[in-house]
Amino acid sequence: MTALTLSTAAAAGLRADAIVVGVAKGAQGPVVAPGAEAVDQAYDGKLAAILETLGATGAEGEVTKLPAPSGFKAPVVVAVGLGAEPEKDEAFTAESLRRAAGSAARALAGSKKAVFALPVTEAADTGAIGEGALLGAYAFDAYKENAKNAKNGKPPLAEVAVLGGKPRDKAYKAAVERVVAVAEELNRARDLVNTPPNDLNPASFAALAQTAGKEHGLNVQVLDEKALTKGGYGGILGVGAGSASAPRLVKLSYKHPEADKHLAFVGKGITYDSGGISLKPAGHNETMKCDMAGAAAVFAAVVTAARLGLEVNVTGWLALAENMPSGSATRPGDVLRMYSGKTVEVLNTDAEGRLVLADALWAASEENPDAIIDVATLTGAMMVALGNHTFGVMANDDAFRTAIHEAAEEVGEDSWPMPLPEHLRKSMDTPTADIANMGERMGGGLVAGLFLKEFIGEGITWAHLDIAGPAFNEQAPFGYTPKGGTGSAVRTLVRLAELTAAGDLG
Repeated sequence: MTALTLSTAAAAGLRADAIVVGVAKGAQGPVVAPGAEAVDQAYDGKLAAILETLGATGAEGEVTKLPAPSGFKAPVVVAVGLGAEPEKDEAFTAESLRRAAGSAARALAGSKKAVFALPVTEAADTGAIGEGALLGAYAFDAYKENAKNAKNGKPPLAEVAVLGGKPRDKAYKAAVERVVAVAEELNRARDLVNTPPNDLNPASFAALAQTAGKEHGLNVQVLDEKALTKGGYGGILGVGAGSASAPRLVKLSYKHPEADKHLAFVGKGITYDSGGISLKPAGHNETMKCDMAGAAAVFAAVVTAARLGLEVNVTGWLALAENMPSGSATRPGDVLRMYSGKTVEVLNTDAEGRLVLADALWAASEENPDAIIDVATLTGAMMVALGNHTFGVMANDDAFRTAIHEAAEEVGEDSWPMPLPEHLRKSMDTPTADIANMGERMGGGLVAGLFLKEFIGEGITWAHLDIAGPAFNEQAPFGYTPKGGTGSAVRTLVRLAELTAAGDLG
């Protein structure tokens, strides 16, 4: 993991591979951002003109490298675009700092140390820069032979020093501690999503949760196939019936001795999704190792809450199964009796995520938490509606849905509030069972949300995050977002836990 420190030293005297400065897009060309004054002065105040000559504009994520000025111990200056210059008396947003730091960290792969001289006016800015750098420096190379020397396999930036912070100030120290915990656990979630399904199955995922539980003081309970059968978890068992890797339901509990609020996070954990008997078409299978991204996010968020010692009780539920076709697999037309007692007619075995979530949601409801939030790569329909970078938020309470959307935007995760139209519920009626796992095709993401709503205990506030789009990036890296697993929703869940601990989440 990349190390993060604060420094008050002069940029010129720091031994590093590079000095990172910010450049904004001004009305007349690139503008050197605050934090880089000493570097600009060393270029006789001509850094902006030099960058413009090199083609830099200050556009978001743009990276320009140039030789460091005479007298600097670092050999290279890296200018990274922050986007549009803020209006007078306004500052750069936390997200612009995160993205710029992430872009610079990616560009410095293979370097040992970089000094970040980006705009800092308060502790939150230090946190944003550190978070962007730590997330941008991420690399998944566990399966590459001699990864450090492999072609295109440069090791991630090893150390980040942020200038402008106050190492002895409590607020700045807290910002760094928070960022390190969040980034390390979010990157753990990325690792899980990127791990091949032949190495990550329900049992091995559960074992990882048990190990983390011992390390961070969590209570971890694992229901194996025998316990699931005895308990009547028909949804999880039905989805996992076709696989040689049996399903699991994992419960991770973090409790604070002074907490009076309880949040439950529920994650879809399909470690590989073939579609089952309703087999996915060619071209749709290759990335289906990512179908456990919701469970990875929940896992990471609970561990982060424990590491930060948040004054809130948080329970994470990981609904883990592998959806495979075989002679024992659930068939379209089968009826499953869920943990809640409801029966579900399975019309499409590729609508499996809602089945495992339904059992876990009912189990979470039995503890009567103050709120339940589930996270899932649930529907392609949500990707059609919102694209690849934005997750949908549905809820049985409009104010709660708004609060989650605002929390997500605050931490830099794109989300959008979505409705749960009651008229779509009728499309899941079936003469055979209480409900079908499929309904009207148009609005399929909303239909899935309405299905999940059926398995929430009476009077419990609930929200559903469909992260199908942003959970796995198949395109080029950008900002602090890598190719592959992204860790989507981890920061939103952590922020919700923080707001609840502070009494600021209704």
